[in-house]
Amino acid sequence: MKAFLKNYRQSPRKVRLVAELIKGKRVADAILMLDTLPKRASGPVGKLLMSAISNAKQVGVSMDALFVQNITVNKGIVLKRSMPRARGSASRINKRTSHVMLTLIEKTVEKKAKTVKKEKTEKKVVKSKKVKKPEPKN
Repeated sequence: MKAFLKNYRQSPRKVRLVAELIKGKRVADAILMLDTLPKRASGPVGKLLMSAISNAKQVGVSMDALFVQNITVNKGIVLKRSMPRARGSASRINKRTSHVMLTLIEKTVEKKAKTVKKEKTEKKVVKSKKVKKPEPKN
């Protein structure tokens, strides 16, 4: 199940910080993490994740078995703007955009049953010897 976000107006470097946090995580954990993260990119990436979950539900996959397999952030188009500088010159400002691709995978997680092993408790009797303390020499 895939979802795409194209031409998101934030630099790919900043979006990758958010994307790397949810890679390989369970979908429920990723949603919780994105909701509490104080980064600007967490909102659109969370919306993208919800879109991918919706795409998976259309196919008939339950949300409990979904994991974030991969999330890639590539650079999009660069909007070139100029800022006036001294003596009539201008310097260029690059307004970068990002393309984000999210892939979900279905995994079945087996719950491990806890096996309780009874350990044999053996009492060992250790004979203790009295040790005399050496007397201090004057």
